[in-house]
Amino acid sequence: MNNFSCSVRMWDGEYAVGLQHMKSFNYLPAECEQMRVICDRISRVYSDSLEETVKSLLQSLGKVNRPYLTAVEEKLLSVVELEYGNEIKF
Repeated sequence: MNNFSCSVRMWDGEYAVGLQHMKSFNYLPAECEQMRVICDRISRVYSDSLEETVKSLLQSLGKVNRPYLTAVEEKLLSVVELEYGNEIKF
């Protein structure tokens, strides 16, 4: 956190965000941890070399504004992790 900006780690990289653009979701500590887990899972498999549909799915999951995935979202992410989880990211 700086005087006028904050460094924010997201599923697709790290960004400097002006404090005026920050919004609190008032998550509990456990919910913040769950968001971190989701972010980490997505970032482990995301790569520019993925198929467009898979990239779009991961991008959509990365923009979810709640600290959990639905059952269907969880299944979709698990399939992507199984399919692409062992590939080396460049």
